[in-house]
Amino acid sequence: MESLSSEIWQPVLLTIELAGLTTLLLLLLGTPLAWWLARSTAWWKEGVAAVVAMPLVLPPTVLGFYLLLALGPNGPGGWIASLWGGRTLAFTFGGLVIGSVFYSMPFVVQPIRNAFEAFGERPLEVAATLRASPLDTFRTVALPLARPGLLTAAVLGFAHTVGEFGVVLMIGGNLPGSTKVISIAIYDYVETLQWAKAHAISFGMVVFAFAVILAMTLIERKARGARA
Repeated sequence: MESLSSEIWQPVLLTIELAGLTTLLLLLLGTPLAWWLARSTAWWKEGVAAVVAMPLVLPPTVLGFYLLLALGPNGPGGWIASLWGGRTLAFTFGGLVIGSVFYSMPFVVQPIRNAFEAFGERPLEVAATLRASPLDTFRTVALPLARPGLLTAAVLGFAHTVGEFGVVLMIGGNLPGSTKVISIAIYDYVETLQWAKAHAISFGMVVFAFAVILAMTLIERKARGARA
């Protein structure tokens, strides 16, 4: 029983670590990108937005294939890994983080962009009349007003990373303690007819999905109340 519990909890904890780190990186990278997309007047910004949104429509195996090439020994990932004596970032936890950032990017950038666009120009104009610098305006006006969008983005980014399958299978494989996350563990247990283990993790995912949907509903309701 102890070994069974350990075997199940290992991919769960690894998935939480992956999703948490990915969400943090996405918020750090996605927030300024979303701000630029919301504020820029460049004619080519929607081209950038389309690239960011591509994981929404690309089959995960396609994205996973090209990430595998990029992270492999003959791609940029191989060069990066060579800095500490490695050969590749594929089939490593670091590779999973990179792949997850790309795959979950639209689920973080789009809600934050929508939040930035929702409050309009007036609060920024008022800050400008008070001689606030662009950085101060972003930090003290834009970010607080966009808080519901940031919360939505964090929840969606975390949940989407937890539910990844195709991309993580392509670039991470099934290495216990390193790349075997929840979705891969369920697939592995079903393949080997270990129904009890598959059910234990799958039921947990059902509960998690319910919690995510409930959190999204409450965040949206609170945002509507604040706007009213």
